[in-house]
Amino acid sequence: MKRWRSIKNQMESEDLNSQQSTNGIGQLSTELNVNLELIKNEIGHNSDVKFREFDLGKTTVGLAIIFIDGLSDTELIQNHIMSELMSGLSSIADQEEKEKEYSLKPKMIKEYIKKQSLTVCTIKESSSSKEIITSILYGSIALIIDGSSECFLIGDGLTKSRDITEPDSEAVVRGPRIGFVESLTDNTAILRRSGKNPNLSIVGFQIGEASKKDLVIAYMSDLADPQLVKEVKQRIKRIKIDAVPDSGYIEQLIEDNYLSPFPQVQSTERPDRVMSALMEGRVAIILDGSPFALIAPVTFQMLLQSPEDYYERWIASTLIRVLRYAACFIALFGPSIYIAFISFHQGLIPTKLVFHIAATRGGVPFPPLIEALIMEVSIEVLREAGLRLPKPIGQSLGIVGGLIIGQAAVEAGIVSTIMVIVVAVTAISSFTLPQYNVGIALRMLRFVSMLFASVFGLYGVVLFFLLLCSHLVQLKSFGVPYVSPAAPLRLGDWKDFVIRAPLFMMKTRPKSLQSKKPNRMK
Repeated sequence: MKRWRSIKNQMESEDLNSQQSTNGIGQLSTELNVNLELIKNEIGHNSDVKFREFDLGKTTVGLAIIFIDGLSDTELIQNHIMSELMSGLSSIADQEEKEKEYSLKPKMIKEYIKKQSLTVCTIKESSSSKEIITSILYGSIALIIDGSSECFLIGDGLTKSRDITEPDSEAVVRGPRIGFVESLTDNTAILRRSGKNPNLSIVGFQIGEASKKDLVIAYMSDLADPQLVKEVKQRIKRIKIDAVPDSGYIEQLIEDNYLSPFPQVQSTERPDRVMSALMEGRVAIILDGSPFALIAPVTFQMLLQSPEDYYERWIASTLIRVLRYAACFIALFGPSIYIAFISFHQGLIPTKLVFHIAATRGGVPFPPLIEALIMEVSIEVLREAGLRLPKPIGQSLGIVGGLIIGQAAVEAGIVSTIMVIVVAVTAISSFTLPQYNVGIALRMLRFVSMLFASVFGLYGVVLFFLLLCSHLVQLKSFGVPYVSPAAPLRLGDWKDFVIRAPLFMMKTRPKSLQSKKPNRMK
């Protein structure tokens, strides 16, 4: 009899291996030893993969659990799985008194374990070895029963996330002090708490061919345009990549024009910004392991707005927003306008200022373009060094380094005093932009604008501005014009454009989103 069982086990193992080699997806056997051997061959060499075999109560029914040490919840395993299963078959013992222990039906054992023994919420059944191994590596606990070809996958893994704090990249004076974290479940829970709305739909996906991650898209089912939601889902499904470490990968793979320097998807750590976008009819994308959510579609004016614009009264918010637009213009065209005036249009400068500039530039051996490039490159190097160093050192380096390099460059006669002022004002203006990636785009375009100004003067600045406007007019984000409501012109949406009108006047949602409910205020 024992020889027959060993031959039978060997035959089932050979059949399982042949099936795995033919279709690439192995199915579990009814023999516990065969299933354990199958899984050990795949992931048993990992030191953090733990195997634990035991019997069901006082019976001879063999069980085994497989889990990842440190990723699976050991308290769940000890208190809600092993302690319950090793206590015995209390509910069906009376029914089986007349039968021998080895004659217990596997189906009856399986149903008892599922419905009366396991005191856990998340249970999934699977017979695919590939799915089981993937779930184990993701943190689930696999429970294999001798005599059953299906395995129980218990739990979703033990996630250790940092505390929910205020986001550093989008600080506000007035507003919620809460930001997203790396845990997807925490982020979706934050969204649910941000607005108790039954129409908030959260649809899950798995992304990554080699290393899978969970991803969700969130939208208001009663507001969002169905075509927009469909387009977002299609672009996510088309992503075929081995791994996605951060949502920045998603942003680059779903954008409309990869050649444009401007971001076509907005990234944010603030749940209040995401909820505001959802209430307008937009779609949010959240990836497990990343604290940055993505908002689509996006317009250029959204990237220059801060959530604080809506928390303060409309007069103060309008003034701050106008200053922000002016700072955006200075960050892009400040050095180029200086180069154009100094090189080509000295007659447009007041006489006294011309004499002063000429006196400061008397010992400078470089033309204005080279002078500006030296200072701009130095500022960019200091900015990058300050970001990469620890915070206390980085702040000291930015302040002390800027002062020392600027003063030393002026005393050495490499640059003029007025150039140091222009570059400093330009750098400060770029810091006023709420979105970091917009600042990067303007910093890149600033150098192109300087080249145009050094060749054609103010005509070059105007020419570059026209080329930039033509690019922005053609650019779209998920079918929505990037510079809406300026082009196409929608005067009704100008209440939340350069100025911020009183809240009682902003009764409609942006027309470009084609929301199901255009009105948001009665």
